[in-house]
Amino acid sequence: MTGAWIKQSTKSEKCKESGVHRLSRIAYIAANTMNELQKQMDTISHNIANAQTAGYKKQKTSFNDLLYQQYHNQPRTETAAGRLTSPGVRIGSGAYVSQIQTVFTQGPLKQTGRPLDFALTRPKQFFKIFNPERNEIQYTRNGAFYFTPAGENEVALVTSEGYPVLDENNNPVVVERGYNQLTVRDNGTVFFFDGDGNEQVFNFGIVYINNPQAMERAGENIFRIPDETAGDAGLILTDLTGGDRAEIGLQNGALEQSNVDIGEELTDLIQTQRAYQFQARAISIADQMQGLINGIRR
Repeated sequence: MTGAWIKQSTKSEKCKESGVHRLSRIAYIAANTMNELQKQMDTISHNIANAQTAGYKKQKTSFNDLLYQQYHNQPRTETAAGRLTSPGVRIGSGAYVSQIQTVFTQGPLKQTGRPLDFALTRPKQFFKIFNPERNEIQYTRNGAFYFTPAGENEVALVTSEGYPVLDENNNPVVVERGYNQLTVRDNGTVFFFDGDGNEQVFNFGIVYINNPQAMERAGENIFRIPDETAGDAGLILTDLTGGDRAEIGLQNGALEQSNVDIGEELTDLIQTQRAYQFQARAISIADQMQGLINGIRR
């Protein structure tokens, strides 16, 4: 009797150990998924915060499954009639954010009447600007420009961050003081006039992004080519010069607004928060069940 009791007790302990292992796995799976759901909530929050940022392009997250294991806990017989999958149970490890993709759809235009506001009216086209801190050309859709002193009798066209706006030859757009009137053509050509009718002409440096997902966000609503793909810049974007300038769409006295849909973002945020709460509840229940198992051991 004593030997039988010991054998039965050992089997019971193994079952308890197996139960604890399963509950721990549930907690790990839920924790992994919660970490990734937090990334999605951060992305949605960033979109909402920039809903009024001119030229901002929203981001979307995509999920994928982590690796899973298959447990063959069923006999390999024909008892399960009509089953299409192999015997066993597949247990995953949660989900992960496989990609945070930027959506480059055209945003709505807002008329401002300000002479130095410029809106690109076709998607995937960007102004060229120069970042002196990184010593490189970068790209933006925000056409809210300003004049800043560039010399004794000259002013330069810059972004709100103070970065020079470039022409099609990658030179800063610099005009003489007193040229306060301007006319803009759809192809990105700007005419500055003074009070005597004299003019200075510039062609905005504008590129078309062939592969938008290859671009990297540089902050301040600006994009750049990643260092690892700098050698393939010709494949990522095309400088709109010469005859290609006919493809440019530019409007003066207006700004392109963010392409963020607040209603859609709030709906996604609610769904993500509910999924996060579900995973947190799974951890709580697994913890309670482990407490029960530990109590049985005593």
